[in-house]
Amino acid sequence: MENYNTLLDRQKQFFNLGYSKDIKFRKQSLKKLKKTILEMKGDIAESLAKDLNKPSAESYLTEIGVLLTSINYCLRHIGSWAKKQRKSSILALFPSRSYVIPEPYGSVLIIAPWNYPVLLALDPLISAIAAGNCAVIKPSEMAPSASAVICKIIRKCFDEEYVCAIEGGAEETERLTSMKFDYIFFTGSPEKGKLVMQKAAENLIPVTLELGGKSPCIIDESADINMAMKRIIFGKILNAGQTCVAPDYLLVHSSHKEKLKEAFETEVKAMLGDNPLDDKTYPRIVNSRHFERITNYLNEGHVLSGGTFRTDTLQISPTLLEITNTDVPVMRDEIFGPVLPLIYFDDFDETINALQQKEKPLALYLFTFDKKHEDSVLEKISFGGGCINDCIMHLVSPHLPFGGVGKSGIGCYHGKYGFDTFSHKKSIVLKATYPDMNVRYRPYTKFKMFLVKMLLK
Repeated sequence: MENYNTLLDRQKQFFNLGYSKDIKFRKQSLKKLKKTILEMKGDIAESLAKDLNKPSAESYLTEIGVLLTSINYCLRHIGSWAKKQRKSSILALFPSRSYVIPEPYGSVLIIAPWNYPVLLALDPLISAIAAGNCAVIKPSEMAPSASAVICKIIRKCFDEEYVCAIEGGAEETERLTSMKFDYIFFTGSPEKGKLVMQKAAENLIPVTLELGGKSPCIIDESADINMAMKRIIFGKILNAGQTCVAPDYLLVHSSHKEKLKEAFETEVKAMLGDNPLDDKTYPRIVNSRHFERITNYLNEGHVLSGGTFRTDTLQISPTLLEITNTDVPVMRDEIFGPVLPLIYFDDFDETINALQQKEKPLALYLFTFDKKHEDSVLEKISFGGGCINDCIMHLVSPHLPFGGVGKSGIGCYHGKYGFDTFSHKKSIVLKATYPDMNVRYRPYTKFKMFLVKMLLK
């Protein structure tokens, strides 16, 4: 603990020297990080294969490539984001100029999860660096190979008084969250998010919590069922369903009942072959505890398709699970695996009303060609973000914020939104010394109060 405190003190001293605030320094730091990621992309892919059996193509698609896009976007825009922003001055402040200065918080703590271990450690770091902060990264111990690679990347790029990575388990996380960082950025489960927020509250540290929840996927009667299944299967088998924004369960109009299973099996076969468990590139569940949890869900409904698994490799085939009783764990828990519960509906409005009563999800997906249905979902249901006629792809754009609402998270990042998350907006009024309007000074006469009321309308 003493070593951690010493490290934090060193980071705060370095921050006070002003180097990390310099735009040129920020850009150089991001370019160095980009160069190192490119040099070590093979090591990154290998570590993800060891931890999760991710194929190299998926590693690039979902982690390495996204990081490079994020860095390039920030490099193009840091200069304009960091500029002093002129704002209008109200008449009561005449004569004056008003502006906002984005300033970094200082030293920030980034706690990363295991499911996209490299992306979700380094993407927030990119935003933190772009905003001018120092940072400490805590990778997940549940992805040990990726954790080691992250530490290697950070050591290669930065001095530890600027950016540092600390490996370890829950004990290290608890120690770090007890320290007086200037900001904490956490990605993980709602349960652990609560603990992080409690620790942060003890020191009044602002937080961003990127959590999760049960993200519904609605297919109405107007949808193209084949295209819908193609995109849903893509989103569900990505990282074997271990994605916080994966479609968690299906709400399907009963008119698709005859075609649904066939469409599901056609797309699974197209992507993973006749037996998905024989596909060498199909990711596995992160550990036996999660594997057992997910396989237990198979007993809570009728398996329409899939349902096979291998305990020795911790792999579960994409599974379509028809649900009749919604009061079961698979419909209460975030699944985080390739099991896709299915519920049929007949009345769209009733379905939307039911979703309004649930916790606000991190993502929602709607497949429809009905504009009224689209408008109804967007107006009536609160959720972090999502897609119409697609899955997951809203995460790809650096122009869009990513974050939850309610139980699914607090705050957002990506692109300018990430820069803003790691920046305090300092408000300044530059007041001229002449003329000095006497109206605000005592004594408050009736005439002065008349002028005040006119100025502050």
